[in-house]
Amino acid sequence: MRSVILDTETTGMPVADGHRIIEIGCVELIGRRLTGRHFHVYLQPDRESDEGAIAVHGITDEFLKDKPRFKDVADEFFEFIKGAQLIIHNAAFDIGFIANEFNLLGQTDRAEIGDYCSVLDTLLMARERHPGQRNNLDALCKRYGVDNSGRDLHGALLDAEILADVYLTMTGGQTNLSLAGDGSEGDGNGRQQPTAIRRLPAERARTRVIQATEAELAEHRARLAIIEKSAGALPLWLQMEQPQAEA
Repeated sequence: MRSVILDTETTGMPVADGHRIIEIGCVELIGRRLTGRHFHVYLQPDRESDEGAIAVHGITDEFLKDKPRFKDVADEFFEFIKGAQLIIHNAAFDIGFIANEFNLLGQTDRAEIGDYCSVLDTLLMARERHPGQRNNLDALCKRYGVDNSGRDLHGALLDAEILADVYLTMTGGQTNLSLAGDGSEGDGNGRQQPTAIRRLPAERARTRVIQATEAELAEHRARLAIIEKSAGALPLWLQMEQPQAEA
C-alpha cells in the first residue's frame, strides 16, 4: 500500500474565518518504508497570519511574500496524494483546509478528498489506544521513544517525518535499520529529509552477513524496553528468546 504522511501549517483557525494553508509537508511510504520521495512547499496565503499561529510555527508574513500560491502547486500536490492512504494527525483539520483551497479554485471535485484518497487519523487511533491520556504529537513521541528534539516549532515537513516514525512504531514497524532514523539527511535548513532505502545487489544480499555491534545491540535492547513499557507485554523478540516450556 502507498501511504502519504501529511501535515499542514496555516494562518490560524478555523478555516471558516478565512484562514489559509501556508505550508504543506508530505512524505511517502510504500510497504511501511520511507521511499525518499516527499512534497514540500510554502505558500503565499494572500492574508496575514494570526500572531498565535506565528508563535506556533514561526512562519512570518514577510517570509511568505515571494512564495507560490496554492493554485500554482495544486496539480502537483493532487498528483502526489491521489490514490494514496493519507495518514494525518487530527485529519479533520488538515482535510478541511485542503478541501477549502481546492474549493477556492473552483475544483470542487478535488475538494472531495475521500473520493481519491483514504484517510487514517492517528489522533483517533491514539485516543483509542490511550484513552484519557495526552495524545498530541509531542506526547506520542515521548510515549513511543521517537526523537523530536529538533521540534522547537511546528513545521509541516518535519512534523510529517516525525509522525511517520510515530505511526510505524505505534503500529509495530520501523522506518529503517537505525531504529531511530539516525541515517536521515538534512536539507540545509535544519529539517530532516526522508532516508532513501538502499538495497544490496541480489548476489551480495544472498551472501553478505553483517553482525550487529555492541552499541547497536544496546540500542535494540533499549527500544525493546520502550515497546514493552508502552504495550504492557513482552515484545515478540523477547518472547522468542525465552526458553520454551516442555510439553
